[in-house]
Amino acid sequence: MNKYSFNQISLKQYIFIIFETQVGIGVLSLPRDLAKTAGKDGWISILLGWILSMLLSLIIIRIMEKNPEYTLIELLSKYFGKWVGKSLSVLWILYTAFAACVVMFSTIHIIKVWIILDIRDFILMILFVIPIYMITKHGIRVIGIFAELVFLVSLWMPFLLFYTFKDTHWLFLLPIGKEGLLPILSTVKSTILSFLGFELAFILYPFLKDKKSATKGIVIANSLSMFVFIMVTVISFVRFSQDQIKDYAYPTLNLLKLIRLPFLERLEITFLSFYLFLLFMTIIPYLYTAVLGASQLCGKQDHRNVLRILLCLWILLSFFFLPSSSQIIQMGKSWGIAGTYFAFVFPIFLWIYGWLFHLARKEQKQ
Repeated sequence: MNKYSFNQISLKQYIFIIFETQVGIGVLSLPRDLAKTAGKDGWISILLGWILSMLLSLIIIRIMEKNPEYTLIELLSKYFGKWVGKSLSVLWILYTAFAACVVMFSTIHIIKVWIILDIRDFILMILFVIPIYMITKHGIRVIGIFAELVFLVSLWMPFLLFYTFKDTHWLFLLPIGKEGLLPILSTVKSTILSFLGFELAFILYPFLKDKKSATKGIVIANSLSMFVFIMVTVISFVRFSQDQIKDYAYPTLNLLKLIRLPFLERLEITFLSFYLFLLFMTIIPYLYTAVLGASQLCGKQDHRNVLRILLCLWILLSFFFLPSSSQIIQMGKSWGIAGTYFAFVFPIFLWIYGWLFHLARKEQKQ
């Protein structure tokens, strides 16, 4: 019997968790990051980043298919033994905890800059920690249900950007390939942060009810993210000049400032209020992965005590750590660098090692 049978998620929830984890924070700043290095050809880098993330996602699924009842933390101990496995698990736990921390402090910073200028960081931290705790403490099944709710709540958001088509300049996209191939290839690194989230399949796979559909699910999730990134980036590129985009920290929010509705002012505030749900859905899966991994590492079944400790540390940290815009950007870059190793390099290494591991096991049995 599957030990996770009482905490399973459907294919739809599996897709939504990965998709919402990916689009949460990256979609706000992605057009600027791409324009800085590849100019208006940056949208091509998204396609290349999507192909790369798809390949790595499929590798992760292949690894987990051979070990369907294991989460990554359990798998590392199986492959590498007690001490090496635990050491690698600690690194993975630190990575996911850092990812959740980066998104949390970025969310607080965005809300302070765009909505409430004078509020103290620790107040927002406490307000955000309460719903995050209430959802995360119940485990992956409730997270999956919340992911479905968030998808329904945010379904209208992409279509809102079509209001900005009034004064677009499609010639901004021409000529295609103006910057050359090298800038486009080098800009793929900027898309890595946006596509991060697919690596959570290492943790989600054992909870998936229909494991045969895991490949289809992760392909759909990555493709949905790619579609959103392409849409937001292209709209930003045809609405703003290249120099304008570089001056905006979050071009997506600046697009919303251009929309004028007769019954509503400051549309970006309303948008951000709903967008908080998506930002929470980037924080929660990474946070759950960290606390679940730490609990499994300590041999505990209940992850709630680790969750309480980590969230209390966040609240204490918010009293004296008040990151500036440049620090938030640097934290995002650090997460992107870490993600390069944990989401792109690590699965390839684990896949090769796992293949050799199972090959050696077969030879021993013979």
